[in-house]
Amino acid sequence: MTSGDEQFSERGRYTVIPRTLVFLRHGDDVLLLKGAPTKRLWPGRYNGLGGHIEAGETVIAAALREVREEAGLTPEQIDSFVLRALINIEGAPRGVLLCVFIGWARTREVVGSPEGVPEWIPLADLGRIDLVDGDRLLPRLLRGTGLLFGHQRHTPDGEVFEFTTG
Repeated sequence: MTSGDEQFSERGRYTVIPRTLVFLRHGDDVLLLKGAPTKRLWPGRYNGLGGHIEAGETVIAAALREVREEAGLTPEQIDSFVLRALINIEGAPRGVLLCVFIGWARTREVVGSPEGVPEWIPLADLGRIDLVDGDRLLPRLLRGTGLLFGHQRHTPDGEVFEFTTG
């Protein structure tokens, strides 16, 4: 094995799958995806846009691709798009490294996809919807600046039961 190959050898180490999550704002609203009833994870629940990072993609390219696929918004329709958080979602034998972005949409015109229906939700209504992460992550992302680092663990049925930052 060459030294470059060693970077990709697990050798019993904890490894992660890279994914993106995007929250776009427009005025006092945030764009969330109401998951399709056929989704394996969180059907009918609200979450940001996002998904897997494909081989050959940068993290930001993957995030923007997911926004285009799930809501029909192009990079030209988004301003101030920044990485806001890195979250280690613990799993066994591997977890997820979630790269969370925020930005501002220039338009409210969105289209759905097989993943679900994108909806503009007033910030004041976030406590009234079935949000995947409840009040743990999104409010922290929308206030303050800088990069947020977090660790998250789930119950076997996918519910978040621990979220810490630091």
